[in-house]
Amino acid sequence: MKKFYLTTPIYYVNDEPHIGHTYTTTIADVIHRYYKSLGYETFFLTGTDEHGTKINEAAKKNSLNPKQYCDMIAEKFKLTWQQLGIKYSNFIRTTDEYHKDTVQLVLQKIYDKKDIYKSNYEGLYCINCEKFMSEEELVDGLCIYHNTKPLFYKEENYFFRLSKYKDIIFEKIKNDEIQIIPDTRKNEILGKLQLPLEDISISRKNLKWAISLPFDNEQTVYVWIDALINYLSGIDFFDIKFKPSIYKKFWPCDLHLIGKDILWFHSVIWPAILLSLEIDLPKKILAHGFFTVEGKKMSKTLCNVIRPKQLIELFGVDATRMLILSTFPLGTDGNFSLSEMKEKYNQDLADNYGNLVLRTFSMIQKYFYNDIKIKKISYKIKEKILECVKNYKFQFENFELHKLSETILSLTSFANKYIQQKTPWILAKEKKVEELNQVLSDLLFCIKSATLLFYPIMPNVSLEVLKSFGETNNFEKEFVSLIENYEVNITKEKISSLDILFKKLQ
Repeated sequence: MKKFYLTTPIYYVNDEPHIGHTYTTTIADVIHRYYKSLGYETFFLTGTDEHGTKINEAAKKNSLNPKQYCDMIAEKFKLTWQQLGIKYSNFIRTTDEYHKDTVQLVLQKIYDKKDIYKSNYEGLYCINCEKFMSEEELVDGLCIYHNTKPLFYKEENYFFRLSKYKDIIFEKIKNDEIQIIPDTRKNEILGKLQLPLEDISISRKNLKWAISLPFDNEQTVYVWIDALINYLSGIDFFDIKFKPSIYKKFWPCDLHLIGKDILWFHSVIWPAILLSLEIDLPKKILAHGFFTVEGKKMSKTLCNVIRPKQLIELFGVDATRMLILSTFPLGTDGNFSLSEMKEKYNQDLADNYGNLVLRTFSMIQKYFYNDIKIKKISYKIKEKILECVKNYKFQFENFELHKLSETILSLTSFANKYIQQKTPWILAKEKKVEELNQVLSDLLFCIKSATLLFYPIMPNVSLEVLKSFGETNNFEKEFVSLIENYEVNITKEKISSLDILFKKLQ
């Protein structure tokens, strides 16, 4: 079975979706659509993380009990993903009963293996991170992510023997059995693993809004352990929901897509849990960077939080997806600027791709009344399409996703220049019908190729353009033919007219 299982982090519900959540989830959806279109059996998991101190406090501020508050925010996430055309396979919530059952089953298994023991814990805890922190992780005594002072905790907790699995995890990361992308993040984790590694506290004594430990109902599961197990519960790995599961065939996970701030949890703590359970480890972990908005850290105080709805209203769904994906390289830090996004929208979509489609279809309507005889593709055009597809495949396989649109647009730019070189309006005036037919056929091959390649990124617009070719029914077959065989075909000669795809923004 050709299968692909990818995940986003499950998002903390202390706030409604913003551009950070949108960035990660859009990228995951693009990757998911690519593999699905190539004929893979795919599973795309996302969801919400709903336990912990922060959630309890947020619920109180909204005069709701924690579950009511979580229900409200979870629905906002689902609605946002629907608006953005995110086609996930499952939306897991850590308040789902089958997730709770999975967490307790996992911890019981680890406890029975004697990888969990009771001991005293004292140390610092950042409520905003929901994370225990060492003095070395702080700057001037403050959390570097939230600029707040962690609280001191001292209590008797249960610990997981993380140190037991240190050496084997080091070797598996070093040898890319667990591949961490980019290499800078891999080296960062390997460096940390060469330092002494302590066991970690996995429970809290006085936190009620959490899952109880199966072997001690006076203590609850540390929120991060609870959250990580979603990658198993989300596919019903232990046959709890469906009996037997129809999804666990997708394990091991092919790609965990996360932010760099939670890489340690996913590359060290999570594999250690799986090793204790004797379950296969995830294949790849891709850690993307942080970003600023107009050069500044995004915050409610600065009133610069960008919400998905704001982008959709300005650019439309498909353009929003493209702009988010192409703003900066996936593994690096970057900056979102609405003015730069507007400029990119006008230049790449309105003036380039959209203009090519409109010009070509208008000429077919004007000169051939939408009924054109498709000629064999010219060698020069075929070579350009071949070059474009090769680059596109390389970029997907190496997660250089920010370059995808640039690659596709290199083909449409080429086609726009081809129009200027061939001057079809002069060919029409001089009644050179065969030559005109060839030029317009070549342009259609460029448009169809670009449109198929745009599908994972801009699915709605792509299907709209493909409808004009009358060929949406065999879309997946056409996509596979282009990606795997470098072939593009146009079987119908009746081409329908199209309205403007992307209206220019002022």
